[in-house]
Amino acid sequence: MSRHCPALLVSAPASGQGKTSVTAALARAHARQGRRVRVFKTGPDFLDPMILARASGAPVYQLDAWMGGEAEVRSRLYDAAGDADLILVEGVMGLFDGSPSSGDLAIAYGLPVLAVIDGSAMAQTFGALAHGLATYRSGLTLRGVLANRVGGAYHAGLLRDSLPPGIDWYGALPRDASMALPERHLGLVAAGELDDIDVRLDALADAWLAQGVSGLPPTVAFAAPDVIAPRQPLRGVRIAVAHDAAFVFIYPANLDTLRAAGAELAFFSPVAGDALPPCDAVWLPGGYPELHIEALAAHDDLRRSLHAHVDAGRPLLAECGGLLYALDRLTDRDGHEGEMAGLLRGSAAMQPRLAALGMQEARLPEGTLRGHSFHYAQADVEAEPLAIAGNPHGGPTAERIYRRGRMTASFVHFYFPSDPDAAARLFLP
Repeated sequence: MSRHCPALLVSAPASGQGKTSVTAALARAHARQGRRVRVFKTGPDFLDPMILARASGAPVYQLDAWMGGEAEVRSRLYDAAGDADLILVEGVMGLFDGSPSSGDLAIAYGLPVLAVIDGSAMAQTFGALAHGLATYRSGLTLRGVLANRVGGAYHAGLLRDSLPPGIDWYGALPRDASMALPERHLGLVAAGELDDIDVRLDALADAWLAQGVSGLPPTVAFAAPDVIAPRQPLRGVRIAVAHDAAFVFIYPANLDTLRAAGAELAFFSPVAGDALPPCDAVWLPGGYPELHIEALAAHDDLRRSLHAHVDAGRPLLAECGGLLYALDRLTDRDGHEGEMAGLLRGSAAMQPRLAALGMQEARLPEGTLRGHSFHYAQADVEAEPLAIAGNPHGGPTAERIYRRGRMTASFVHFYFPSDPDAAARLFLP
């Protein structure tokens, strides 16, 4: 049996066109009108979902047919259609970039597409771009186009009038610094760090509502997934999860996977100086330890507790920012150095340029896990790797994965639903 719900995939010709701003505008506008909005993000991004969760008032999950598999994508859309009035999916990069691409997702699940095009440096060519997006792949439905960063009413009119028949005009958003979403080296600034985030989101919603095109998109039928009863290998296992401004990159689906496996999760803040909670396993997720070196270096009690935990042969997973904290020393972009946990011999320093980017697949003794890598840090680890992850698309990023006792550390952000049993075994005492 299928479920039906209005849905729209927001994409663009390229990155940097304003997909997140537009998706956030739509989500906040419909939520303010009393609709239940569920937003998804295509691909492995952490930061965009934080903004979109704040805009919609609900957690934002990934839709990635490579990381999680087709069955997981189908299940998430089906579940959302059961309790939402509107489903929005933000694409990744350009509409046809990558494999699988946002366009592949739209075709596979019948999602109509809204294309966001930065119109700031063009006029009638806007229509040519829209025509190309609409006709490049058979089976894809380009519902409409929204112009972003438009100079004024006259400019918007030129863009609108350039559209070929059959492509709807979804309006234009202006160039306005008050609506911009601030960025730094890993992308957008996390929503929790922006004091005026709701003001910006409301301004985006107001600007879109002013276009007079705020109706719901077409209804899409979402097929029921196969139901698989979850196993609970972590029943009775308590996992301490670092969660604060330094350890902020956590997929909601990863938390769900651990809970479904029976685990109890205890959150703590290394930046605030929290003690390590009583636990059987520890998870140090990714984030921004380089922005909190002084605070992390000051907490000797936590350092000693983590050493005792690892020395006792208990599981610990350190991912990306967690790996940086697990090393002896970390140096930020300005040359400031601090002592970290020292769980793994080595040091790391932040670089001015991107050091690694790409999807990753890691074959571990526990099983094969998929995920991604995205960081500006260069690490010098004094250990032989347990395994080296590979990029499915042949890209240059191939992250080393280190093992000390039951501690696993790497730059890879693992997506636990890619193999729930393997993920559970990383934390199994």
